[in-house]
Amino acid sequence: MKIDPNLPILIVDDYRTMLRIIRNLLRQIGFTNVDEATDGASALTKLREKPYGLVISDWNMQPMTGLELLQAVRADPKLAHLPFIMVTAESKTENVLAAKEAGVSNYIVKPFNADTLRAKITSVLTKAS
Repeated sequence: MKIDPNLPILIVDDYRTMLRIIRNLLRQIGFTNVDEATDGASALTKLREKPYGLVISDWNMQPMTGLELLQAVRADPKLAHLPFIMVTAESKTENVLAAKEAGVSNYIVKPFNADTLRAKITSVLTKAS
């Protein structure tokens, strides 16, 4: 399946450096239509204002965590279908299970590279179609 390189993607992280890294990795694999949010609450606002094809969100953020953002997205009928990749530095089993229970599409543990990101995006977008 060919994935549209113009797919609108929202990346969410409270560290600007991580936003820059993810944006650069997305650019390396051909995605250019990328918006950013620095916390879950502002991400939710953006998601309700513009249609996105994918969310890539950090787990550990304040005041709204990535898990809380995921739960809010899944609870909103207009957003519930959205592919959602969670990014975290922790690979604790309970975190992975909590994200799966909340409806995460896929999970990436930091650090990761462009190939890993491409594989995860391809996986979730292929399932979503």
